Amino acid sequence: MIFSSSNKNSNNTKRSKSKVLTALTSGASIAAIGALSMTAPTIASAKTIQASSANYSFTVEDKYKGTATRTLNKSGDTWKYNVNARVAGVASASQNSTFTINGNNVTPTQASMTYKLLGVGRTHKLDFNPSSKKVVSNYRGKSTTMTMSQQAFDDLSLEVQIRQDLLNGKFSGNYYMAKKDKIEKTPFKKSGNTKITVPAGTFDTVRVDRVHDDDSRSTSFWLAPSLDYLPVKVSQINDGKKMDLELTKVN
Repeated sequence: MIFSSSNKNSNNTKRSKSKVLTALTSGASIAAIGALSMTAPTIASAKTIQASSANYSFTVEDKYKGTATRTLNKSGDTWKYNVNARVAGVASASQNSTFTINGNNVTPTQASMTYKLLGVGRTHKLDFNPSSKKVVSNYRGKSTTMTMSQQAFDDLSLEVQIRQDLLNGKFSGNYYMAKKDKIEKTPFKKSGNTKITVPAGTFDTVRVDRVHDDDSRSTSFWLAPSLDYLPVKVSQINDGKKMDLELTKVN
């Protein structure tokens, strides 16, 4: 049973499942990473990640199980990244990002995230305007305009930026993410190299950890250089809820 008859327990479980989907789409996509200066020079010879499609499985507290797919495509100069996740019969989430890559620099233009819990959903949209250095956030009927003193990212374009940084030896750990009503600095650190085994196989990986202010929270990503630093494993603890995500197949 996922939900008990207790209203209190039911509400707690609903909040937990909502956090699961947020953790999946943001955690698996290396939430809150990436930002170079908007005035950084273009690197003409920079390496660029390749289009990809991958499947994942995840568990929460070793009892709630779900699946996710992640697809990165390019058409002309425009890249699109889509993530879809679901806990069968309970909840689902979809996230997408549109951006360009110039040299090593990722520049997002639009992003959205939608989640549904027992048929009730919310959508958060972001519109980026690099020329005016503004981001417009729309959530629950409220529009908020934020100024980018440095390039800000949504979850998925942040993942691509961090992968670009690792691919080109430019990882700094100093990154910014556009939230619902603010742009937030989100530091990360590299924590060494390790070989790990997941359902998709055994990979040499670089571990990257998010630096949280709250010691009760932790987020770690294992990124495979052989897959352009695609995440092969994510482990996250948030509000006492542990989530583990693992790569099952590269399509």
